[in-house]
Amino acid sequence: MTAGTHRVAILVYDGVTLLDVAGPAEVFKEANRFGADYGIMLLSPTGAGVTTNLGVRIAADGALSQAPAVDTLLVAGSDRFPRARVPADLVDAVRTPAAAAGRVASICTGAFVLAAAGLLDGKRATTHWKVAHELAARHPTSRVEPDAIYVRDGTTYTSAGVTAGIDLALALVEEDHGPDVARDVARALVVYMQRAGGQSQFSAPLQGAPPRSPALRTITDLVTANPSGDHSLGELARHLNVSTRHLTRLFHDELSTTPARYVENIRFDMARALLDQGHSATRAATLAGFPSYESMRRVFARKLSISPAAYQRRFSTTRRTAAG
Repeated sequence: MTAGTHRVAILVYDGVTLLDVAGPAEVFKEANRFGADYGIMLLSPTGAGVTTNLGVRIAADGALSQAPAVDTLLVAGSDRFPRARVPADLVDAVRTPAAAAGRVASICTGAFVLAAAGLLDGKRATTHWKVAHELAARHPTSRVEPDAIYVRDGTTYTSAGVTAGIDLALALVEEDHGPDVARDVARALVVYMQRAGGQSQFSAPLQGAPPRSPALRTITDLVTANPSGDHSLGELARHLNVSTRHLTRLFHDELSTTPARYVENIRFDMARALLDQGHSATRAATLAGFPSYESMRRVFARKLSISPAAYQRRFSTTRRTAAG
């Protein structure tokens, strides 16, 4: 590594979720193609290789405790932690290096490791929504936000379920090198340009490149962070203190769509996620911000040629088959 290399250490251990490791690592590696200089190290508590949740063995570059101070320390998650306490050796392995790191981040249930080491005391944090209640119960001094994609509190970052680790890594790249590099990485990996950290843990539709103008990006972030809010054309224009005609022109010029259609797409994507989670169609319509179930049904019919109920039945059948 050169003197200017930004050292990224990813903590791995037996049972680690492979995608928690590979997703962020791929983001940083890809960023190097666009001018970044990240040195990526996989470090384990002892320096030995580990077996991931998929049974795949991966080699470690060394022991975390023996590595030089890193600029970014990422702690990957494991599905073991919501069911059991974090082992003491893993807690000990992360505590001192984390204190010396420029910034510390966790992917998914890696938040349990940070919390067990006392690194989330008094801080805002998140993890996968299914186990957020367990994290909050074990560590009551942490302010757990169960519906956020990722949360930053000072130099500490926590993210939601596995793919949110990619969102977080893109956000870190943007923090280091600006939005253009992060956008190039997202395009190269064919993933969403990172979702706003406060956005709900639902996938957002891939709208292409995010708007370049700060004003329009403010509006798109506002909508994606709270799809059920009042996002009428007049209200969005008032938020920016511009005319409705000017806002419409901004959407047309930068996103090739209208404000109303953009809001509809965000709500449609959220409604699908809610249906996937088992919410009723009427409840999904309400939570996603549709004026009525009928308005949501029309959108589903236009986009998917099926009703919300039919979409949910099809997904549920697939899920049961996969689980079996």
